[in-house]
Amino acid sequence: MAHRVTGVLIFFFLFVHVLDTALVRVSPEAYDDTVAIYKTPLVNLMEYGLVAAILFHALNGLRVIAVDFWSKGARYQKQMLWTVMGIWVVLMAGAFYPVLSHTLRELFGS
Repeated sequence: MAHRVTGVLIFFFLFVHVLDTALVRVSPEAYDDTVAIYKTPLVNLMEYGLVAAILFHALNGLRVIAVDFWSKGARYQKQMLWTVMGIWVVLMAGAFYPVLSHTLRELFGS
């Protein structure tokens, strides 16, 4: 279920990204306004969520491939899920400051 949800979220992001990038041809001023909105703390938190979704989707996709194509995959799918979750948590902890540094500085100062 989470794999499908993250896939839909990533698709939605890509759709919005294509639209906002195309906006530069229609109205450069509107594009600049949109980019200014993207520099807000709320959007930065959403970017962290995007990183979380992409990372989980990628790691879980590898697990799904292993379950489908490895003869013992079905037997070890629960352990592989916990491994994916552990790797995801570690990588998300490592991504916390690099992704959110702008917002942290804006909210709490340098």
